[in-house]
Amino acid sequence: MQYFNNYALSDCNITVNTESTAPISSRYPVRVTKYYANLIRQEGDAIWKQCMPDVREIEDDDQLPDPFEESSLSPVSGLIHRYPDRVVLLVSNICPVYCRFCMRKRHVGSGDSPMGDTELDQALEYIAANTAIHDVLLSGGDPLMLDDSSLHHLLSGLRAINHVSIIRIGTRVPVTLPERITPQLCDLLKQFHPLYINTHFNHPDEITEDSSRACTLLADAGIPLGNQTVLLKGVNDDIGIMRKLMTGLLGIRVKPYYLHQMDLVRGTAHFRTSIEKGLEIVRGLRGHISGLAVPHYVIDLPGGKGKVAILPDDVERVGADVLLIRTYTGERVMYRDIKFPLA
Repeated sequence: MQYFNNYALSDCNITVNTESTAPISSRYPVRVTKYYANLIRQEGDAIWKQCMPDVREIEDDDQLPDPFEESSLSPVSGLIHRYPDRVVLLVSNICPVYCRFCMRKRHVGSGDSPMGDTELDQALEYIAANTAIHDVLLSGGDPLMLDDSSLHHLLSGLRAINHVSIIRIGTRVPVTLPERITPQLCDLLKQFHPLYINTHFNHPDEITEDSSRACTLLADAGIPLGNQTVLLKGVNDDIGIMRKLMTGLLGIRVKPYYLHQMDLVRGTAHFRTSIEKGLEIVRGLRGHISGLAVPHYVIDLPGGKGKVAILPDDVERVGADVLLIRTYTGERVMYRDIKFPLA
């Protein structure tokens, strides 16, 4: 498989490698498209914090590179099988922007090649042999960094498997490289319905004329659009910002889907808020804006236990920094939170 306009992408990226940031970018590479960099209004704003290196990334040694144990859930290269009926295919190793809070931060810069033909064949064979798999999520990296021909080949291979009923694509391209969303791409994607796209807006400043146009093209192609927002300290951990973001997304035909508690990934601890902050924001959304605009607040539990939705009254604290959370299987899992003063 090949990437979309690979050489032009390299030419249009901004690489940050000054003396002060070199120790950070040498461990966690930096990539920012000109489009996304132009959304920065001043140093330290919400866009800046999401894409520019911060020394706190290399000061975080307490968290794990792979807290979700994805490597142990990978029966073949590039495929993660965590839930019984669905799998994740990591088809791309690059994104237009390397988000500083990335859940797969350990992979950033470890190699830019997309999934190879042999790996793809092995993954398709695995899916075909497991008839319980009905749902395939394309992830990475960003799947829409593949060129149209590679996407057609990939989607055709999945659609040839009778028991795969749903294909999903997780992408931040509408937010960070909206020019990639073309009428030609949309014509390609709509050949493979039912196909869903979850994109990733984190702040109202990312809803621009260009990103709105990209989402309109996808929605007009009959593709249901959802959004997964990550709760980020200093970026969007504010009720007013979240209300504006969620209602703004509905205005561009994107349904808020998940609000993610920040993952326990090494190099990202400075973005974490407490669970109480997330619950406070959910309370501030419910009833104050349309129910359509209220996402599910979820925690992706360490150890590969999966995502769990948390409601304002659906969490048990058993210590100053310990919560008990019930998984979708009914298992009670201990989760370590930021310390919270007890009465």
